[in-house]
Amino acid sequence: MSEPGATQSYPVPVRPPFPFERLLLAVGFAIVAWFVFWTAIILGAAQFAIFAVNGKVNDELKDFTLRLVQYLWELLAFIVFVKDGRPFPFAPFPKRA
Repeated sequence: MSEPGATQSYPVPVRPPFPFERLLLAVGFAIVAWFVFWTAIILGAAQFAIFAVNGKVNDELKDFTLRLVQYLWELLAFIVFVKDGRPFPFAPFPKRA
């Protein structure tokens, strides 16, 4: 039992330090994601032009664009804390699903 007038001490919750390294990586990956996004859009337009001329899509371009979009997902997933694993170049580039 505590004495009258005595103050009780409560444990102070310990917060982890602010993740400055992740913040810097997220900003860098956001810049990379911007370039990857526009590259995928340009490749999509090229694929459309190829389809308009040949009547069929280029399979190699389709596969590369798919891998690029998967990489974009990995970048965005890291930026918004969906995944903790760092994307390429810290991990392998996405393979075809």
